Amino acid sequence: MSRVSNLASYGSCFLLILGSLALSGCIKNDLPYPRIPQNILELEAEGQTKEAFIDSLAFEATVYFDEQADLTNVRFTKYVISPDATSDPDLLDGEYDLSSPLTVTLSLYQDYVWEIKASQVIERYFTVAGQVGETVIDPVAHRVIVTMPDGTDLSRLTLTSVKLGPADITTMTPDLKPGPLDLSVPLSVEVTAHNESEIWTIYAEVTETVVSTSRVDPWSKVIWAYGEGPSEIKNGFEYRRTSDTEWTPVPEQYVTQNGGSFFCYIPHLEPLTEYAVRTVAGEDVGNEVIVTTEATADIPDGDFEQWYQTEKGMWNPWNKDGERYWDTGNTGSMTMKVNLTTPTDHTVTGSGIAARCESKFVSLFGIGKLGSGSIFTGEYLRTDVTDGVLGFGRPWKLRPTKLKGYMQYQGVPISHTSADFVDFKDRPDSCQIYVALTDWTAPYEIRTKPSNRQLFNPDADYVIAYGQLTFSGVQDNYVPFEIELKYKSTAKIPSYLQITCTASKYGDYFTGGAGSVLYIDQFYFDWDY
Repeated sequence: MSRVSNLASYGSCFLLILGSLALSGCIKNDLPYPRIPQNILELEAEGQTKEAFIDSLAFEATVYFDEQADLTNVRFTKYVISPDATSDPDLLDGEYDLSSPLTVTLSLYQDYVWEIKASQVIERYFTVAGQVGETVIDPVAHRVIVTMPDGTDLSRLTLTSVKLGPADITTMTPDLKPGPLDLSVPLSVEVTAHNESEIWTIYAEVTETVVSTSRVDPWSKVIWAYGEGPSEIKNGFEYRRTSDTEWTPVPEQYVTQNGGSFFCYIPHLEPLTEYAVRTVAGEDVGNEVIVTTEATADIPDGDFEQWYQTEKGMWNPWNKDGERYWDTGNTGSMTMKVNLTTPTDHTVTGSGIAARCESKFVSLFGIGKLGSGSIFTGEYLRTDVTDGVLGFGRPWKLRPTKLKGYMQYQGVPISHTSADFVDFKDRPDSCQIYVALTDWTAPYEIRTKPSNRQLFNPDADYVIAYGQLTFSGVQDNYVPFEIELKYKSTAKIPSYLQITCTASKYGDYFTGGAGSVLYIDQFYFDWDY
């Protein structure tokens, strides 16, 4: 089109705009306002212990406080919301009561109601010499129950430790200290912190049971067992297959004593096998608990052998007609005709296929951002302008102990950064592999767009177990690796598995070295210790 015709087009558009403005006073605008959810992006408060968990799908934010924080008078120090949104109330103005959830309304065209919650764990303990099992401390009913062996004189007990409120700011009336203690009748104690008082009641009970097995959690090749017994006796466990008659003592190095409570792990067991477990204390034995160990399973496509390329050239880590288990960020990068993650014949064994993840600057006419080559369990859902939206996780119910496999990394200096990571420029890039077991009820949505960002948080309450490997440098060949899963609970059964591998650790923030390459091959789980 010529310069003249361009100007003509622009002039026609200008006249149409003027006409629209002239008619705007008499034509009703029936177009609905766009629905653009407004989000809390960052949230910090005095007394906070770790990064707040912000769930922009549920419109909820949880702030984690130390035990000395006064939840009735919380002062926020940082509050960042979506651009152009307004907040009622403005959390940077004044103090707020988070002893119960706080409602905040963010508005832009429509209202979006958020709930801000506080999470605070106060360490409390109360122990008596010779007690059986662990003290029951009920912070809701404000009561303490300690169990003693049958025949104990409850008027002549010895208190060994006590803490019923936040450290350093709690007073008790009467002032309980280690030493003689009379619990022949319930004892009332006034516990005061932040000028608020609670009346706690302390009870003592007696039991004829010397030692008991309280819980047994069977995994695939490991069993965790928990018991209660006299605090001044060396307590332990025994186990056997139910098809055997001989009991095997659990070695002392596998047993952890915690006063009258104790637990152990029993390794080197067989999957799908029935075992009996019991506690022992001296000559006394506790009740037997019979459990069956879980199965083991391979990681689907953990050898990264399955790939196919679409007609438009995009590589996918599954067979054309096969089931998807892994995915990559290629859907996003291919809008610029670039594959970040591809198959490679550079493998551990010298045959077959492995995965190659490379970080590249993805651009059009010089405008773009760094894309980190990655592969993850889940699915690439969509692209939001230039940012990816992912569905993390695949259903999984077993409890492995370690993720193992082979990796090779060739890192380069960080060449591209986002505004938050400018100090990282020219530092060595790092790769990352992490594994998590979660209690999600559906795949977890990951968003990298800064104004709507939601990333995986290993400290979140939804994580049951987690482990990671980060490496910076250059490896000439494949090396074996293992990542131990650290469990928050041995009893919880996961619902989802998440494994993520990326050539640039800070790729979610578009920060990394263009040219960093991560090779991975032969992933599998270990089930033993």
